[in-house]
This record gives sequence, C-alpha cells and structure tokens, in this order.
Amino acid sequence: MSTDALTAPTLRVMALHALAYCERLFYLEEVEEIRVADAAVYAGRRLHEELAADEGELVSLVLESDTLGIRGKADCLRRRDGRLIPYEHKRGRSAKGDDGPRAWPSDRLQVCAYTLLLEEHTGTAIEEARIRYHANNTTVRVAVDETARANVRAAIARARALSRSVERPPVTDNDRLCLRCSLAPVCLPEEERLAKDEEWEPVRLFPQDRERQTVHVTTHGARVGKSGETLTVTDTAGQKQAFPIREVGEVIIHGYAQVSTQAIHLCASQEVGVHWFTGGGRYVSGLVSGASPVQRRIRQFEALREPGLLFRLARRLVIARASSQLGFLLRASRGKDRKALGIESAIQGLRNALRAASYAEGVDALRGHEGDAGRHYFSGFPGLLRDDLDARLRFGGRNRRPPRDRINALLSFGYALLYRDVLQSIMSVGLEPAFGFFHRPRSAAHPLALDLMELFRVPLWDMPLVASVNRLQWDVEEDFTQAGKQVWLSDTGRKKAIEVYERRKEDRWKHPVTKYSLSYARLIELEARLLEKEWAGEPGLFARMRLR
Repeated sequence: MSTDALTAPTLRVMALHALAYCERLFYLEEVEEIRVADAAVYAGRRLHEELAADEGELVSLVLESDTLGIRGKADCLRRRDGRLIPYEHKRGRSAKGDDGPRAWPSDRLQVCAYTLLLEEHTGTAIEEARIRYHANNTTVRVAVDETARANVRAAIARARALSRSVERPPVTDNDRLCLRCSLAPVCLPEEERLAKDEEWEPVRLFPQDRERQTVHVTTHGARVGKSGETLTVTDTAGQKQAFPIREVGEVIIHGYAQVSTQAIHLCASQEVGVHWFTGGGRYVSGLVSGASPVQRRIRQFEALREPGLLFRLARRLVIARASSQLGFLLRASRGKDRKALGIESAIQGLRNALRAASYAEGVDALRGHEGDAGRHYFSGFPGLLRDDLDARLRFGGRNRRPPRDRINALLSFGYALLYRDVLQSIMSVGLEPAFGFFHRPRSAAHPLALDLMELFRVPLWDMPLVASVNRLQWDVEEDFTQAGKQVWLSDTGRKKAIEVYERRKEDRWKHPVTKYSLSYARLIELEARLLEKEWAGEPGLFARMRLR
C-alpha cells in the first residue's frame, strides 16, 4: 500500500456502496461532501433502529482499519454452526437471478468490505456473509472468496483516485439508478441528458416545491432564540412564535431584531441561512453554512478565466432578461393602446436591443445593449399601471438608492429580497458569489448574485408588483415613510411586500426546455445548478427560461 493511502483518512464502507451504485454519487457525497437525507434514507434508519432494539439477535460493531483504509459499522454479527457470519440488513428487495434471489452488486461490495474489517479485527477467516432483504423477506448468501476480496481492494483504489480529482465523474448510463437517488436534485442527471440529447424526455427528479419555510422577523426589538430543536421569535410584547428547525429554510432579520448565539449555532448546524437587512430594505450580510466546496470553487475559478465562456454566458443572460422584459410588456399591454401609453416605442426599443445583443462582439458591448434594454423597458413601465392611481403611486422612471418615489421604493425592496434568495442558492450550491461573468465588482453586492438575479427580476417581482398596484393593495400613507426626497416602506409596507413576494415564490412555472413545472423558489436553485454545469462539462440549459 502506498504512503498516501496510509496517511489519507479512512473511507466509509457506505462510500464503497455508493461507488458501486454510481461513481457520480460517490463523488458528490464523499469528495464534495453533499449529502441529502430523503424519505428512503430515513426509512432505512428506522429499520436499523428497530433491529437494534432486539438485543438478543443483533450485535453491531464499529470497525476501522488503517491497513485496508476503510471504516464502518457492521449491522449484525452472528454465529451459525460455530462460524462467525456478518449480516447486512436492507429495507428493499433483492435482485433476481436465474437461480433465485441475488444480492445487488453495491450491497455485495458493502458486506464484503465489512467482512474484511471483521477478519482483521477478530483474526478469524470468514468465508461467507449474508444480506437480509426485508421487502421480500429474503436472505441472500454471499461468498467471500478471492474474487470478492479483490473487488473490495479495487473499489478502495478507485475511490482514492476519484478523491484526488477535482472533476466530477460523468452521469451513469443507467438512468433507472437516478430514479431512487437522494442526490438527483444536486446531480441533475435528467437535465444533463436533455442538454446532450434534445429528444430526451426528462423525468422531473428535482423537487417541485421547497420543503422548508422562510421566517421573516420584521418587528424592531424582537428576539430570536432557541428552545431545544426549535427557533422561537418573541416580540416586544412578549408574544412568542415557535418554528421547528427542520421546517425552516432561512431566517431573515429586518431592522434591529436580536438573534442569540444559541439560535445561530442551531441554524448553522442544520444549514439554515441567517440573513440581515437594514430597516430601509438594504441587504447587509448573511450566514450560509455547509461543507467546504473546494472542488466546486476550483472548477468555477478555472472556468471564469476563459473569455469565451464569459462572453457566451453574458450573451445568454442579456438575451434572457431582455426577452422577459419584452414578454411582460407585450402580455401586460394586450388590449391597450400601446402607442398612446408609450409602450409601443418601448417594445420596439427592446426588440432593437435584443437584435443588437445577438450580434455583439464583446462583453462591454453586451453591457451597453443590456442598459439600452433596461431603459426602454422602464420607459414603458408606467403604461402598465392603471391610469386612476393616486398621483403618489405614479412611476416617473427608475431611480435607485435612495428611492425617490413609492414605486421605486417597492422595486428596490423586492429586488433586495430577490438578491438574498439568489445569494442563498448560489452559496448552497457551493459557488463563490464574488466571482461573476457579467457584472463588474463595484459595490458590496456580489457579482455572481447580480448576474443570476437578472433572470428573475421580471417574473418574481415586476409582475406581482404591477398586479398588486393595479389591485389597489397599497396605501400611500400607511405603507410608506417619506424623509425629504427619500421614500421607504413602513413596517406595514414591508410586511405586505414580503407577503406578495413569498406568495409569488410558491407559484409554479413550466420550464420551456425541460417541460416540467417548478415553484419559482425551486427554479432559482435549479438555475444556479445549471449555471455550475456550464463549466462542469455539462453545458446547455442555463438561462434558457423565457417568459411567454
């Protein structure tokens, strides 16, 4: 055995099981340290807990070998006819062979690895192991011969080789394996197959809706604390709300609420993001915990040094955003006198900018065309609002921080919420938000987050905002605060905007390329993962979404 193998950390036997199942699964779990516990994983844990309760039948051992380079916990060790027999318990069904039930190859490798550990630990040769498949009540005998031992050693060597690489192995050729894989939402195998074959009809393995909720703390002086495995939010009047940590995806603090150290520790341990906004709606900072994504970031840094890739991504992004702006103007002005409202000239200007972007020869030229598209879009924006609005809700053009009218205050606040969601997704995927491909690093905002959020400004905020204004949902006095020429959302205004935004995130949208529906909350994460694929050897689907 090499010196590197002796000094490297030992591998989990379960990692060899993953390797035999799919090399990509092994790499994601063991090298990039991405693990997702789905319903099947929890069911398997419950089975082992039930078996562990039967102390008369079950003896489990935690074993480790520097010589073999592996470690693990054998499910069960029994004596049969004076022989020591290791058992492995599986919740599912056995494989079928011509001569009856068989062990699945990954299960066979796993139990053989445990057997080699037990042999070294006991000093006793073991020639047989057994796997109990509970779904069809079958026990399969596995011969631990020289071939089986060689297979274990070969798998360990292969695992070591993959661990030294920064490149992910390709998606498995057996697409049936992906259907039951807990890491399919990270791997995106179906989307990768679609990118390579436009005739492929992908199965949606990516979760349709988010499983956890976002907790917004908007009351100044409120306190966020911890009680067991629960987050508690207590307002200034002493009223308390409880949120089980496993149901929380992120906590957002608006203004001057307090968060205890214990609550932050709990959030970090459960990979729950904590983010802070100023009372005026500006994003300050955030905490997103998780495993070190060094391989993902190395791939990102290397890729973003290539001018050709930067230009291709930038062009796709500019065209996608301008197409959404054009689509919204066309949709929202249907049946209106576009020329009288100034929308017709905005539409023509957007079309010209789109055409110019398609022929641009550099990123700087693209930035110019993107700016032109934005100016034309907002020139037509007033025509989308009903003409009987209070004059204080009129829109006279885009201005940013500080916003000088109520519509701009709403636009800026919603974009700040969107920025936070995009940043959370980027960091959860394991990318470095400070390194983007289109926006220049000119402020505290992360360029990659600014890049990605361009895809979502129109569908996630502009559209629901215009709808809410036209439904007269905003009170010009109660929902806004004005100080000189500056206009901000009041406490009631912030709560109302958060409600509009969070409700929009739950709306579902059918992706025009993958042909399956996702909530907008999930779509942000999907685009972040598709972006990473652009430099992970699996390009083609990023920024293909279009508003129709």
